[in-house]
Amino acid sequence: MKINRRSFIQTSTVAGCASLVFTPALPINPLPAKPLKILILGGTGFIGPHQVTYALDRGHTVTLFNRGKTNTHLFPDVEKLKGDRNDNLSILEGDRKWDVVIDNSATIPRWVRQSASLLKGRTSQYMYVSSLSVYSETSKVGIAEDGAVFKLKDPTIEEITGETYGGMKALCEEESRKAFPENHTVLRPTLIVGPGDRTDRFTYWPARIYRGGEILAPGTPDDPAQIIDARDLSEWMIRLAESRTFGTFNASSRPMGMAEMLYGIKASTSKHGWFTWIPADFLEKQEVHPWSDMPVWFPPVGEFKGFSMFSVKKALDAGLTFRPLARTSRETMNWFSGLPEDRQKNLKSGLSPEREKEVLRLWHQNNKQ
Repeated sequence: MKINRRSFIQTSTVAGCASLVFTPALPINPLPAKPLKILILGGTGFIGPHQVTYALDRGHTVTLFNRGKTNTHLFPDVEKLKGDRNDNLSILEGDRKWDVVIDNSATIPRWVRQSASLLKGRTSQYMYVSSLSVYSETSKVGIAEDGAVFKLKDPTIEEITGETYGGMKALCEEESRKAFPENHTVLRPTLIVGPGDRTDRFTYWPARIYRGGEILAPGTPDDPAQIIDARDLSEWMIRLAESRTFGTFNASSRPMGMAEMLYGIKASTSKHGWFTWIPADFLEKQEVHPWSDMPVWFPPVGEFKGFSMFSVKKALDAGLTFRPLARTSRETMNWFSGLPEDRQKNLKSGLSPEREKEVLRLWHQNNKQ
């Protein structure tokens, strides 16, 4: 199937069958000996609220810095500093200190350079959320944290496109390492999923499977997939801060097959449905595209052979745990079902019901010949 990195990254980031992939998260994580003072740059988008909730539950003090435009109703009792990563960091000036700074919101290297420079010497840990899109050789299977990353020809560029996103995130990482060479923590998540994800890049599958009937499944059952629940990522980050764990980590589930993912989602509903697996070459002829029309899925060929097969050994050794996939699916649907009806009928990713039926009809017609 023909697709290039530009079109993939543009749709996936610009808009970060074994049964062992999703093992239950540890039921109890001992509370830290000492509460932390945590500054979160962002904090009210997708992963931020999960970080705040978990941190507060564990006795930490949280301060948020953002523009004050997203989910302003959240956390009325949490200190909020209003500013702008692009041109107004003045409220962060001074000598105030935090134990850890979590940088969720930066995609432009200048933003990290400015905030890290300003906070240098005023925190004992700078934690930056990057992306697995930084890797430049995704044709390789099992890429670990020492894999080659993109290098932009023009490091001053600030326009985010499918061609620049990975390189810009790699430069953001470098800025955090320059300012905090001994105490930086860089997280490289795969597709982040769960309640609150308004891209529908994972939500499409629970929503579709909950409708039941014949379901178009892309490629083969063994085609790889990797995702991470936003809560698993966020809670692990807080525990990394508590343990003062530094370094760079791929943040993802272990690689699993598409069948494992789809049947794992199906396990969360009693709706009757069945999967019809349609090969990548047929989908290509019907102009059904990976990732946008068939979210999460990417055929393991060519330059993307290893994109959903990253190594996560280092993260697992550092305490990353996962809740069951069926739970992620069920709770995603509980959240999605609370959205306006019109919004539920107009998913931002995946095939429309009409288009799916048409492709299935053509597939069955082709097999009868």
